[in-house]
Amino acid sequence: MALTALLSVSDKTGIVDFARSLHGLGCTLLSTGGTAKLLMESGLPVTEVAQHTGFPEMMDGRVKTLHPKIHGGLLARGDAPEHVAAMQQHGITRIDILAVNLYPFEDTVARPGCTLEDAIENIDIGGPAMVRSAAKNWKDVTVLTDASQYPKVLAELLADGRTSDATRFACSVAAFNRIAQYDAAISNYLSAYQADGSQSEYPAQLNSSFVKVQDLRYGENSHQSAALYRDLHPAPGSLVTGQQLQGKELSYNNIADADAAWECVKSFEAPACVIVKHANPCGVAVAATPAEAYQKAFQTDPTSAFGGIIAFNRPVDGAAAALVAKQFVEVLMAPGFTDEARAVFASKANVRLLQIALPLGGHTPWLQGRNAMDTKRVGSGLLVQTADNHFLRKADLKVVTRLQPTPAQLDDLMFAWTVAQYVKSNAIVFCGGGMTLGVGAGQMSRVDSTKIAAIKAANAGLDLTGSVVASDAFFPFRDGLDVLADAGATCVIQPGGSMRDEEVIAAADERGVAMVFTGVRHFRH
Repeated sequence: MALTALLSVSDKTGIVDFARSLHGLGCTLLSTGGTAKLLMESGLPVTEVAQHTGFPEMMDGRVKTLHPKIHGGLLARGDAPEHVAAMQQHGITRIDILAVNLYPFEDTVARPGCTLEDAIENIDIGGPAMVRSAAKNWKDVTVLTDASQYPKVLAELLADGRTSDATRFACSVAAFNRIAQYDAAISNYLSAYQADGSQSEYPAQLNSSFVKVQDLRYGENSHQSAALYRDLHPAPGSLVTGQQLQGKELSYNNIADADAAWECVKSFEAPACVIVKHANPCGVAVAATPAEAYQKAFQTDPTSAFGGIIAFNRPVDGAAAALVAKQFVEVLMAPGFTDEARAVFASKANVRLLQIALPLGGHTPWLQGRNAMDTKRVGSGLLVQTADNHFLRKADLKVVTRLQPTPAQLDDLMFAWTVAQYVKSNAIVFCGGGMTLGVGAGQMSRVDSTKIAAIKAANAGLDLTGSVVASDAFFPFRDGLDVLADAGATCVIQPGGSMRDEEVIAAADERGVAMVFTGVRHFRH
């Protein structure tokens, strides 16, 4: 039985070759507008939809496929005698294959200067209607919404003269997914519009679309189920674009900790290593080489580093791999691994190696991989905020004490502030020489975090004399300042903004500690 295909695509990638192959298989071609013109210019016999329906395209193309001869041809069930009879009575031809991709609404609204009128005119009506009809009738119709589907469908048609049930159902699911994504984008855009024509950063209805990457063995605990999803279009350099080279399947906690490590390590320009345990950095360092950076990071807290997640912002070479291999590591991630590094871990089958490719342009564009928005579930609701992507420059710092930081201290202050951004609040980070010396995280009291950080340094045999300290939020009283000064710190970076700033500044002057304010804080809950 000869097949009929309706081709109506906005993105014309591969459509001519697809149509030519269908024609070669004896398929009758129907098409619309620009697609029909392209196929005709390519020498293919095509019947325009207006000729097929006997009804002209009108209203600037808004009405062309909304016709019973189109939707009847897509919705008619071959196993329903009354459907077949209705087709015969009204001269409706069955449509066996539908290839439609929609007006580029998402691309249109992403362009600077897009107006509401531009957006409205790029809302597809006939396309989604046809796709829904064909997808509903998947047992009889193959619906294609992406050019990547063409080769598989052609291969099955060439081999069997028809597509398999499995392929048609998969195409149907993909079609409904695409319609859901499309409608979600329209809803998000339009519901952000205000009566005065301005746009809100937060739409009145938030519709999210994510694609499942994999089911996970379990969630945060073994009695919880879990799965990993990714954005429809993940950014280059983001965790979900990674390729696992070896090792056991990543767990829920592995992925959560790996994300914390990756976001932190890609914040540094110099070669860096970050070791994370239970979502907190327990060792961070920058150095001339990955191996040296790892050695310095590991010194901060060797105990916590056991079974940790390790991230590098440079390819791991044999020297770095040999050092890392001496400890128990759950996940090791980097933008690449040399052959020597792969050989080191070849005998350690359980170590998970995760390679995350650099975006085009080298190291600096890693900022592309950051989320623009953060979300957190609450009971029957969702908290949404812009992500904490604030970039601090030395020029932003305000020295508030009589004592000025030295150039070396300023470098360490900037390093410490970057690390503190990824430590759970209340966060206190002692640093020196481009490495963390003690990290205090997640305490209800900032004083307790300061004490814990000092204890951690002492346990690791690290001297805090002359160190710098970053605090993710202001000191509400001078007691925290006194604790870090007692530990040996001589320079502090903090947001400022406390009612008792003058008291804390006076304490710093009294203790001979230089202090700078950033004007921003980095709470991380």
